[in-house]
Amino acid sequence: MKKVVLFTVLAIAITSLGQAPVLFAQQQSGQITIKDPAEYNAYTNAVGQGTPQAKTQAIEAFLQKYPDSVVRNDLLEMLMATYQQMNDQDKELATAERLLTVDPNNLRALFIVAYINKSKGTAAMATNPASAQPFLDDGAAAAQKGLAATKPANMVQADFEKLKAATTPTFYETIALADQNKKDFAGAIAALTSSLKSYANPDTDTTSGAGLNDTYILGQLYAQQTPPDTKTAAWFLTRAAQFAPAANKPTIEKAAEYFYNKYHGSMDGYPAVQELAKNNLFPPAAYNPTPAPPPPSPADLAAQTVASTPDLSTLSLSDREFILVNGKPDDAAKVWATMKGQRVGVPGTVVSATPNSVQLAVTQDNQESKKADFTINMKTPLKSVPAIGSSVTYDATFDSYTTTPFMITMVDGQVPPKPAAHRRAPIRRRR
Repeated sequence: MKKVVLFTVLAIAITSLGQAPVLFAQQQSGQITIKDPAEYNAYTNAVGQGTPQAKTQAIEAFLQKYPDSVVRNDLLEMLMATYQQMNDQDKELATAERLLTVDPNNLRALFIVAYINKSKGTAAMATNPASAQPFLDDGAAAAQKGLAATKPANMVQADFEKLKAATTPTFYETIALADQNKKDFAGAIAALTSSLKSYANPDTDTTSGAGLNDTYILGQLYAQQTPPDTKTAAWFLTRAAQFAPAANKPTIEKAAEYFYNKYHGSMDGYPAVQELAKNNLFPPAAYNPTPAPPPPSPADLAAQTVASTPDLSTLSLSDREFILVNGKPDDAAKVWATMKGQRVGVPGTVVSATPNSVQLAVTQDNQESKKADFTINMKTPLKSVPAIGSSVTYDATFDSYTTTPFMITMVDGQVPPKPAAHRRAPIRRRR
């Protein structure tokens, strides 16, 4: 009958803005008795191997021979850590999943499943967000179990609390990333907020590493939700900018200033906000910039343009169209009065075409959305119908318009005549 003192290695990967260092923490599991001398010798041989490769082979051989050994779970943890040391992520994940089949609440194994799936999902998001979701969902499921895991009977309370403290932020980060990839920004915000609150000293422990990265992403999430919360986005981005590495600082500062200006309407008071963000992770009551006045409505912009333009016929075609679409009836009528019956050249991109009628996208917005806003009815059928997407110009006369859907109709359309070629006068030769 032999007693063994078991030590297991927990690998905690901590994500920062630009690096992913690995922190190793060694913890004593306790004493377990192995009654069979042969089993004990096989155990000591397995754990005593000098290289990771030899150790994994010896442990795997032991587990195959003694699948129900009292040290099975501890050896699976050691095997998991050794594969991590070898940078064999697939075998590390497979070992964690093996451990969870016999110990479903093993916090170390749940951490490995959550973290590796989070890493795989992050890599997939760069090229195909849809393909990332299964990894992220698997990681989030493990993370939820990890957050709910209770202390094993054979673990000292203080050791369990250290383990929970070390793994909790990553569990919340994994859940947040799964929600973010599904556009569930409210869920992602709640998870990352919990991650930041899980640090022992949030105001100081989040100035680098994973906590700083969480702060930065939280700012982005507030900006991405619908409608965006630009005030809170500006706060967390400003906070992240205060402690960001030199390589990342300019980009984060630019984003922070953009959202502060978008909310406040100017950069007034921003230096005080930067100072406040240095000392507070979450926005305190003192962070209370006044919101910028709401922008004028499209109808108000149209009215301002009409009132400030003495000769409405001098407005650009896109400005006149904006007033016809958004203006109050009186303003639209004033603009249309300068257009009705007028013959002009209309350049645009062909959306549809027949010999008798061509629909054009004329304004830049309509060209980008490939949406017709002009119909040119031809005076005589076109000999050559233009191709969809081609750029053309027609001379035509304004006839009518509708607002829903918006369409200006012109009549007597013609291809403008080509400019007459300039003929040079003949050169007289001197005799």
